[in-house]
Amino acid sequence: MSTQFNLSKKDHLILQSYMSVLDGLAEFLGGSFEIVLHSLENLDSAAIKVINGHYSGRKEGAPITDLALQMLNEIKHSGNNHKNLVYSNCNSRGTPIRSATLPITGEKGRIIGLICINFYQDVPLYTFIEGLFKLPEHRGDFSETFATNADELIESSILQASTEVINNPSISSVNRNKEIISILYGRDIFRLKNAVPKVAERLGLSKNTVYLHLRHLQLDQGKK
Repeated sequence: MSTQFNLSKKDHLILQSYMSVLDGLAEFLGGSFEIVLHSLENLDSAAIKVINGHYSGRKEGAPITDLALQMLNEIKHSGNNHKNLVYSNCNSRGTPIRSATLPITGEKGRIIGLICINFYQDVPLYTFIEGLFKLPEHRGDFSETFATNADELIESSILQASTEVINNPSISSVNRNKEIISILYGRDIFRLKNAVPKVAERLGLSKNTVYLHLRHLQLDQGKK
């Protein structure tokens, strides 16, 4: 008889949302890692998404592993349903594996699924390094600001946008503020709480003027 966990519609949606998380992890970590998303609705066919399953031979519909059951039991007995477990184990061939079991919680804080990540340590070093550092062909280099607070992020974004506009000779001086606001709008900076007053202060404008530019940008976007 199959072991069943009754999952709600919301629980199913939560598990479904992790599908793209696994795709992102696989893209980031490379091909040296096996990643499996388990649903606890039916332990006999728990694997609902498997990435790089060639390492273990598992596919979608595979049962939960005995070790995953042990890890699940350990998490439950810890009294902390958000407890992540990182550990070493090996497969039936004796291959050493570094693993992580990460619980997924649903309604009422109960565990509804697991993300299991396995790094098979017999993977050739060049394969491991290539997987970590090789970027997808469609991705380039990005600049990211690791601000300590929202105001710092806003200030940094204004500086970046201002530099871009000043260094663009095709933008006249009378249109610079408008272009700076347009760049910041395109980067969603105005979703931050103090963005409008900060931008107005740095550009020497009134808040109403900034809001006016934003309304025009929203109207233009709505026409597309």
